[in-house]
Amino acid sequence: MTAPLDLDPGTTALVLVDLQAGVLGMPLAPLSGDEVAAAARELAARARLAGVPVVLVTVAFPGSGGPAVDASGPPMPEVQPPGWDQIVEGVAEEGDLRVVKAGWGAFSSTGLEALLRERGIETIVLAGVATNFGVEGTAREAAARGFGVVVVSDATSSVSAAHHDFSLTQILPGISRVRTAAEVVRGLGRPRRDRPGAGGLPDPFPRRTSSCLKPA
Repeated sequence: MTAPLDLDPGTTALVLVDLQAGVLGMPLAPLSGDEVAAAARELAARARLAGVPVVLVTVAFPGSGGPAVDASGPPMPEVQPPGWDQIVEGVAEEGDLRVVKAGWGAFSSTGLEALLRERGIETIVLAGVATNFGVEGTAREAAARGFGVVVVSDATSSVSAAHHDFSLTQILPGISRVRTAAEVVRGLGRPRRDRPGAGGLPDPFPRRTSSCLKPA
């Protein structure tokens, strides 16, 4: 049984990884790109109501070259298609922070750490794609820099359910707390009713379960 979350909205940020058209348009499991986007929209809306900053991380279109690896990634077009790097509709809002990364993790090739430090952030809540690449890579980098990390199990997905499940059950619990979106929302407390738009979201948060994890 996992311990309940107690997240301070003043020191917490929501970091959404690679929710862009060119990534979510690829085959994903156990959740489709549309399902991940829907979960991220709800999570971001709840975070904003609680006064939690939302960070949108996208990955630059991969160029040719790079180090040799044994397992190649998904096939990519020769040139960047129009709209490939655009955040999917309904996720971004004015005032969100934007970061463009060059690799798996969102810290090593960006100014994300400085953005978080100057806002007094101590814990990041992570969601997006892919569970065992961009999300896990960012979690590893955050933990190495002393940030607390929460990974949202039902707002992430990968190239296969096996990749997703292995990361959530075997890797991420050692460097983060793995929780559902409903648990994260409860951990942030009640929405601040003095903020515009408060009260317009359904309650409770819709539950989505991983193929290997169930809500506590």
